Amino acid sequence: MPRVAVGWHVELEFEEDAHRTRAAALVRLSDGTEVRAHGYASRHPSDEDQQRVGEEIAGARALNELAMKLLTKAHDEIDEASGRTSYPLT
Repeated sequence: MPRVAVGWHVELEFEEDAHRTRAAALVRLSDGTEVRAHGYASRHPSDEDQQRVGEEIAGARALNELAMKLLTKAHDEIDEASGRTSYPLT
């Protein structure tokens, strides 16, 4: 029997000012659950203004936080289903 492919939709949005970039990440899981995370990047006043770099750093930090939240969510679901405390997922 073929397995059904499941997809997740991840969104990243950015807000920027002269010295700071903020990224908001959202993933919608197949069960309808939404997980959100944020990341930031700050530009030193002596650095050149490179908007793309700020987005990459803030986006990577938001995605990293999102990944950790997903690991925690999975860990909690394992514990709930098994009725015991499992080893942390890393």
